[in-house]
Amino acid sequence: MTIGVAREVRYQEYRVGLTPSGAARLVGLGHTVLVASGAGVGAGFPDDEYVARGARILRLNEDLYGEADLVVKFHAPTEAECPFLREGQILFCSLHLATMPDLARALLDQGVTAIAYETVTRPDGRMPIVRPMSEIAGKMAVQVGASLLQKSQGGRGVLLGGVTGVDPGVVTILGAGTVGVHAARVAEGMNARVFLLDNDLDRLRQADEVFLGRVNTLFADADAIERQVIASDLVIGAVQEPGRRAPVLVPESLVARMVPGAVIVDVAIDQGGCVETMRPTTHGHPTFVVHDVVHYGVPNMPGAVPRTSTLALTQVTVGYLERIARLGLEEAVRTDTSLAAGINTHRGRMVHPVVADALGIQVTPIQDLFG
Repeated sequence: MTIGVAREVRYQEYRVGLTPSGAARLVGLGHTVLVASGAGVGAGFPDDEYVARGARILRLNEDLYGEADLVVKFHAPTEAECPFLREGQILFCSLHLATMPDLARALLDQGVTAIAYETVTRPDGRMPIVRPMSEIAGKMAVQVGASLLQKSQGGRGVLLGGVTGVDPGVVTILGAGTVGVHAARVAEGMNARVFLLDNDLDRLRQADEVFLGRVNTLFADADAIERQVIASDLVIGAVQEPGRRAPVLVPESLVARMVPGAVIVDVAIDQGGCVETMRPTTHGHPTFVVHDVVHYGVPNMPGAVPRTSTLALTQVTVGYLERIARLGLEEAVRTDTSLAAGINTHRGRMVHPVVADALGIQVTPIQDLFG
C-alpha cells in the first residue's frame, strides 16, 4: 500500500501525522511511504530524516494526494484540500464532522473512506487515539489558564497555588474524562483548590480513588455548575461527547456573573464548546474578553507542543496503519471493532450513527458495507 503523510496547511498547525520512525516501520513491511516536503519540520522532523528511513519526498501536497492509497494527517482537510481527495481513497485524521457539515458533504461526494481519530473506540469505551491528545490538552489547560490569570494577560491577578497566608486559586473542571482528570492532576499539583464535576458517578468515584480527597468531586447538576463557575478563578471545559457537538453547560447569563478577570479555557471547542460565549481562536490570537472574563478557545491546543503531540500520536496510530496496509481496509475493519467504529464515511455513505444523527444524514450500517 502507498501511504501519504500530508503537510498541514491550517494556520499555526505544526504537527505531522507520522514520525520518521513510524515511516520506517511501514517501509520495513514493504509499503511505500510518501511525505509532502516540509510536513514534519514544525515538529522537528526534517525531510532528510524521512528519506533516511526509506520514505520518498514529494514537493506538493496535491501530488501526494494523487498517489497515496491512504492519507494520514493531523487535522481535517481544508476546503482547498478536498478537491485533491478521490473516490476509494482512505483518509485517517481528526475530523469532528458533527461541527463541520460542509466537510462531511465533501467527503461523501468524493467517495472517501474517512476514519476519524476521535471515533476510534474500543469495546470498553476507551478512545486510544484521542487519549494522548486529551492528556496533553488537559495538562495544557491549567498551564494556559494559570498564565492568563496574570494581570498582564488580562486576568484578575491570582496565583493558582497561593502562598503562605493567602488562599490558593479555585479551579473548576467540567468533565471527569481524560482531559478533566489530567487537568485536575496538574491543578492539584500546583496546590490550587480543585473541583471536578461530572454527571457520571463512576467517573467521580474513580477520581476520588486517584486523588484521595485532594480534589473535590461534585455531581454536575445545574445548581452545582452555577455555584462553582461563579466562585472560580479558572473554569476548564473538558466535556467529551464522541461524534457529537459538546453540550452547552455554561450559558452566557452565567458567564456574566463570574468574577471580573476570571478565565475560561474550553478544551471542548473542537466539538463546538461547552461555554455559550466561547468561539474558536488561534495560537496567534488565543483570547478574547466577554463580560470581563478572559476566554481561551484554541481548538488545536496540543499543536502548541507539536513534537510531543506527534510522538504521542504515532505511538498509537502506526499500529492501525500497519493493520490496514497489511490486511486491506475491509479485512482490517472486520477484525478490529475499534477501527470499524472510527469509520465515518465510506464510498458516499455515512456509516457512523452518532455523526449521522448529529448532521441529520441517513446512516448506512457498517455491517451492510463490510459484512
